[in-house]
Amino acid sequence: MLKVKTPQEVWELIDREFQMISGKELTPLSDAVGRVLAEDICAGEFVPDFNRSTVDGYAVRARDTFGCSDSIPAVLTLCGQVSMGKGATGLVGEDMCAAVPTGGEVPDGADAMVMIEYTEDYGDGTIGIVKPVAPGANMVYRGDDVKPGQTIFCAGTRLMVQDIGALAAMGVAQVPVMVQPLAGIISTGDELVPIEDTPGPGQIRDVNSMLLRAEMMQAGARVKEYGIVRDQEDMLAETLQEALQECDMVLISGGSSVGAKDATCRVIQQQGENLLHGIAMKPGKPTILGKVEGKPVVGLPGHPVAAFFVTKLFAVPLLDRLAGTKRHTWPVTAILEENVGANHGRAQYMGVFLRKEKNKIYAKPVRSKSGLITSLAGAAGYFCIERDCEGLSAGTEISVELYG
Repeated sequence: MLKVKTPQEVWELIDREFQMISGKELTPLSDAVGRVLAEDICAGEFVPDFNRSTVDGYAVRARDTFGCSDSIPAVLTLCGQVSMGKGATGLVGEDMCAAVPTGGEVPDGADAMVMIEYTEDYGDGTIGIVKPVAPGANMVYRGDDVKPGQTIFCAGTRLMVQDIGALAAMGVAQVPVMVQPLAGIISTGDELVPIEDTPGPGQIRDVNSMLLRAEMMQAGARVKEYGIVRDQEDMLAETLQEALQECDMVLISGGSSVGAKDATCRVIQQQGENLLHGIAMKPGKPTILGKVEGKPVVGLPGHPVAAFFVTKLFAVPLLDRLAGTKRHTWPVTAILEENVGANHGRAQYMGVFLRKEKNKIYAKPVRSKSGLITSLAGAAGYFCIERDCEGLSAGTEISVELYG
């Protein structure tokens, strides 16, 4: 019998038993998306470094435009023109203006930009302004984005695409990041064949090695595969020892139950300790979490859907723990389209397809057995029915965690 822990207890166990691995490196900004910062990033300069126009038009003193209109334009003398990539020269004085393109430097003396659509060029060196502007209109001041000494990103931040743009604007060409954890993947089972082979009677393709590889890489790990290990305890023990010498964490797919050939639990116990064997969840109950030489070893169910959920719910947080970061999610609220029964006593996780209708999001549950991974193809996310709930009715609002 398995002595199960709740999902919450497993997350607490992960935080208690495992620590961030040491090691950092400099990586080019071009390769930094998805990496975890090892140090705070502080600005060393103003961004932008000059007062910048956000429109094509004329730099003015805002007070010179007050009260103007189509019938009574403010007539200003054109005192200069700014070229892109060139600094502004001269001074915009009283009742003067200067032509400035989008992104160009706003000359000294001016405190606003008037869009060209609200101006008239009289052809005699004067410009008519037909719409007043307030101070600061249509321009960005020096340092509005970033000021020297300002902390922009904190250590532990996982860099997203928009973060790369911010670092580029600051002139950061190399980024101090944590060394990516290396995850080892072992598949077990006499029935498994490589995915490129045609299965014979009683055989199946090794789906999980590709599934786990994709999930770990998407989550920010490097991955090393150790191939298919047959149901022989000594072979699994030898392969696990090899993986532990090279990797920061190891995922073993298959052999996690309590059958005679399910050796994962025994092998982990021989080399270290089993922290748990069994999670009160469906699918994925026969999951193992071990600790060998201070490194996490996860024994996953062989059924692909169960392995998928266990990896996403527990192996990814383990990876984040080693990388020194926390992953933030923003679930969406959706309306359940069908009644869903639950297995009382276990948290039940189900994939969903989402659709939007009249500004509401509807969720259609993915109904499948744990071995049918193709049933999740195209699903947008998943939701959880808590262990003390016997089911949910159609029309119930649920919180959906999006995949990705």
